[in-house]
Amino acid sequence: MIIQTLHKQPTALDSAQHRQLRLKLPVTDWSMASGLNALFVAAAEFVDVCREFPLVFVRAGKEPDGSDAIAPIAVMGLTQEQNLYVSGSRWRAQYMPVVLRDYPFCIARLDDTRFAICIDMTYTGANYTEGTPLFDAAGQPAEMLKGMTSHLETLEAEVQRTRLVGQRLLQLDVLRDMRFDVTLPDGRQHAVDGFLTVDEKKMAELPDAQVLELHRNGMLALIQMHWVSLGNMRRLVDWYVERSAAEPAPAA
Repeated sequence: MIIQTLHKQPTALDSAQHRQLRLKLPVTDWSMASGLNALFVAAAEFVDVCREFPLVFVRAGKEPDGSDAIAPIAVMGLTQEQNLYVSGSRWRAQYMPVVLRDYPFCIARLDDTRFAICIDMTYTGANYTEGTPLFDAAGQPAEMLKGMTSHLETLEAEVQRTRLVGQRLLQLDVLRDMRFDVTLPDGRQHAVDGFLTVDEKKMAELPDAQVLELHRNGMLALIQMHWVSLGNMRRLVDWYVERSAAEPAPAA
């Protein structure tokens, strides 16, 4: 998965062109994610994400049948191009979503069966002199690249599984538009919208057979983690106020 606001220059790895390329890892400076105010998370991550991030849903384009594609995201900021989980170069949370943790690697889908492994060539640790090599002397993938390729292919399969979760929520008609109104310490109002949440009233009205289905396929647990995660909006408000107070006042 390529995130345009994160992977500024995704480049498919080529053994001839990138045979000498090396990466300085692990990533220690996360300032490249400072403008990322939300990020896709896979269903398998919900148990970790819900502890530290508001976890909501968004419309993310269209499915092949023309219906809305629904994707879960971790909210990281209250305004555009603001990531409150990045302070300077430091990541503030205990957990980091997988898509970000894999940086500078990402995967591009070429068609239904083929993928290209890419790296963001704007990553400051990409160079030709030091770090871990991506290819061996014969031009074959080095151990690190082989491991990352396997991991990214597994993640892509998880992305597709997560798409099915969104499709089922849409079919059940349990999603509603979400608006979060914040009152700042100085009395100013700030609204956060554009998200979807699972409506508790609609869930309570589902037939027993559908609730049982959601329980057995694991979706009911995912929905409950989504509800629990909404309490983390308070953390975002606190960090937003903290950052706003630290910023210089605009010139008169």
